[in-house]
Amino acid sequence: MLYIALLRGINVGGHNVKMDVLRQLFTDLGFANVRTYIQSGNVFFETDETDRDALARKIEDHLLASLGYDVPTFLRTADELAAILALDPFKHLDVTDDMRLAITFTTDPIRDLSLPARSPKNDMEIVHATDHEAFVVWYIINGRPPANNWLDKTVGKRTTTRFFHTTGKILEAARGG
Repeated sequence: MLYIALLRGINVGGHNVKMDVLRQLFTDLGFANVRTYIQSGNVFFETDETDRDALARKIEDHLLASLGYDVPTFLRTADELAAILALDPFKHLDVTDDMRLAITFTTDPIRDLSLPARSPKNDMEIVHATDHEAFVVWYIINGRPPANNWLDKTVGKRTTTRFFHTTGKILEAARGG
């Protein structure tokens, strides 16, 4: 089974990890065909393990022991990521230069969310959600991207975010493109 691991906190906030080191950490866990894509913690690997929760815990425990800090791990298969991208709830938007389209991945289910949901500062808007993904429009105000405080309170703190177009590139790279 080919998995795509989306890691939170890699190469941000002083948590710098070289991609060859990250690949080795995944190889040390016995995974096959380990590859990375860009520097933000996107790892592709193959394993026979089918218990996704156990697999994520195994990765998180190993990264914590090796790196010394918590690295929340979000696992999707290539087919799952393709289905998420195919939803494209942004297609109806007239995107301007001050907007960024993002997907926030969660470990806990997203519940009781009335959509669209807009942050009090009007710098974020959730336009669609699945059980474990929120499709978010970021509004750049005075040249600054929004802070994730509202998003964390709304969908949960165990999240990681990728820009929509980057997620498409992650999928393409995972599939060998």
